[in-house]
Amino acid sequence: MYVVQRGAWTLGAPLARSEQTLSAGQFLLRHIGRPRHFETVPGTMAKVLVLPAAMLKPLLGRRQSITGPADSAEVRLLVAHSNMIYETVADLGPAGVRAAHSTLIELAKAVARHRVDDAEPQLAPALAQAAKDLADSRLADPEPSGTMLARELNVSVRNLQRAFAAAGESVTAYIRRRRLEEARLALTAPSGRLSVSELAAYWQFADSSHFIRAFKKHYGRTPTEYARSGIPAEN
Repeated sequence: MYVVQRGAWTLGAPLARSEQTLSAGQFLLRHIGRPRHFETVPGTMAKVLVLPAAMLKPLLGRRQSITGPADSAEVRLLVAHSNMIYETVADLGPAGVRAAHSTLIELAKAVARHRVDDAEPQLAPALAQAAKDLADSRLADPEPSGTMLARELNVSVRNLQRAFAAAGESVTAYIRRRRLEEARLALTAPSGRLSVSELAAYWQFADSSHFIRAFKKHYGRTPTEYARSGIPAEN
């Protein structure tokens, strides 16, 4: 499976009848069988997953491949889970490896079927991570909510909430915490520092008082006190 994030990726020899080019924002799922010629344009960035053919080839049916948008809910879930595997596989025990592998296969099947069985407990970590990635990209927007995230990921609100609950944090709490973290970083930025009221508005708090109370509860001091303390901002 190829997920092209930037540039373009061409599979198949030049002038070959089976040549196929993927542009940025597209994915391709196909049975390779043996190594194939490929070319990329400079600056191409892509994720390539090698998946077991025996489990996935039957889903292709008579089709040689499946292509579609890389920002679909199914592909985003698959990419989020593969990223988690990359970051944690060295620390996983045998049971964890088996669970990670099974979830990866189920998500690849979901890509082929264009749907996700979000009631499957094994998919909860991938679903929560994909929702967090999406929320992080829209923290400054007024819309991020459980309803919006569920709609974008093509799952039910209830199952999205269950996925977050499994990690011990609600969707709303995650979004609030991340907004406070970004506001904290902005308070000690070396240049272009915003006022407390500007930060409150930018990070979608109801007003300055609401922002100050939330910030003090989370960090133990007001935004002004934190800024004056000179504590360096760290990611």
